[in-house]
Amino acid sequence: MSPVPSLTRLRAEAAGCTRCDLYRQATQTVFGEGPATARLVMIGEQPGDKEDLDGHPFVGPAGRLLDRALADAGIDRRTVYVTNAVKHFKWKRGNGKVRLHQKPNREEVRACACWWEAELEAVKPELVVLLGATAAQAVLGPKVRVTRDRGMVLPAGEVLAYDALVTIHPSAILRTRPPERDAAFDELVRDLRVAADHIDR
Repeated sequence: MSPVPSLTRLRAEAAGCTRCDLYRQATQTVFGEGPATARLVMIGEQPGDKEDLDGHPFVGPAGRLLDRALADAGIDRRTVYVTNAVKHFKWKRGNGKVRLHQKPNREEVRACACWWEAELEAVKPELVVLLGATAAQAVLGPKVRVTRDRGMVLPAGEVLAYDALVTIHPSAILRTRPPERDAAFDELVRDLRVAADHIDR
């Protein structure tokens, strides 16, 4: 049985990834970050504009909102390993110099699966939190629905070797208008509290 690659080695290998065409327009690969011994792994869709430029996951507006939600749920962000289902930023040109997010397609998500699979194998978390439909369906399959399946721990099984919890992506909250935005944020915090309770059992 071959040894599990370290996160350092995986990050170096992913830096040169050309498994799909997204690397052509992206600034760089944005690999996951966090403790190699994290009990909680969070997987989002893909890096955004700021993440693409900085090279770190969840450092833009959605990342700052996630930080707030984690804090409200009693989870220290520094103890969490955060990554994305797709490692390159997919975008199109908007007005002026604005780069607008585009949802990755099925082939792009599938091409990137080897990376998050290897990350999970290296970290071996107690729980995987899937942020949004792209991540949830990439990891658990196309039948998963965020609105139906969110906020409950799905036990490890044939599809995934780790317990999982589905919730909304923070970027979806940013696209919601007040006062619905506050309610959506509270629901994210509630889901993350379920995650916190699960790893603190």
